[in-house]
Amino acid sequence: MMKNTAQPNVIKVAVLALEGIMPFHLSVPCLVFGNRYGEPDVPKFELLVCAIDKGPVSNPAGFSILPEHDLSALESADMVIVPAWHEDCREAPLILLDALRKAHRRGTRIVGLCLGVFPIAEAGLLNGRTATTHWAYADALSERYPEIEINRELLYVDAGDVVTSAGVVAGLDCCLHLLRQVSGAETANQVARAFVTAPRRQGGQAEFIERPVPPTGGDGRFAQILEWVAQNLGQAHSIDSLAERAAMSRRHFSRLFRQAAGTSFKQWLLGQRLAHAQRMLEGGNASIEEVAQEAGFGSALSLRQHFHRAFHTSPSAYRKMFRLIASS
Repeated sequence: MMKNTAQPNVIKVAVLALEGIMPFHLSVPCLVFGNRYGEPDVPKFELLVCAIDKGPVSNPAGFSILPEHDLSALESADMVIVPAWHEDCREAPLILLDALRKAHRRGTRIVGLCLGVFPIAEAGLLNGRTATTHWAYADALSERYPEIEINRELLYVDAGDVVTSAGVVAGLDCCLHLLRQVSGAETANQVARAFVTAPRRQGGQAEFIERPVPPTGGDGRFAQILEWVAQNLGQAHSIDSLAERAAMSRRHFSRLFRQAAGTSFKQWLLGQRLAHAQRMLEGGNASIEEVAQEAGFGSALSLRQHFHRAFHTSPSAYRKMFRLIASS
């Protein structure tokens, strides 16, 4: 897994400080691997924050970061972490791609958090493998690198020598996972408790993907009908009943809906009901049965089935997770 050419029980972790990086992106791996854990039999980490170019690295928060190392730090690292990348997903400079490839050939573990997967993919280190990234950029990654199998739901994908994670906070899940592999569950759990986060989060990033919103524009009656549906999700709805309410033929209503929404009315309605259930679970104390009724699922069993299929977690676990987030 990880080589160790340094002193015994010390693992070198190189983290790339990208020009324009948000401080939180950089802080996640630094918090996890920058601590000195006290147990004598637990591996220690030597953190090497590096940059592509010499000099300070600016960020949108209004201050500069001065990394102590350049890309030569990758030559002795046991693990290299790319914690972010530019939002325009631009091509990486050749010097970085070469450094990643050389490190990978030496047996260094390469980790891409959030958009950090893009330069790793560009370096060819994910060809024929499964990876993940922030759900909003999954299509861009898939289109640019069709040889990679993109999993849009998992918080992180561990392919052994290359590891990728979803959005920003999923990077913390990924780093805790890596810490758990190296230092054991007890150490990872202690760090998670210190961060006031779960050692292992249930579900995946699917539960954070934005649900479809009611299409707007076009025929005024059409928009009004869909707004009415979104406000009355507990009722039964069908294409026929809505077409009649809008004084349209079923065929015309269906065609107009697909043109505006890009999906079928059935799928849109399910998305609206799931989104409403999410909002109720995040901000209220209604029972699961009450949530199911108000969102239009009819029963708690039906809600659980649809919720698990969409988000890979249960309504109860989802509510617990968001309350933990709110209290932290």
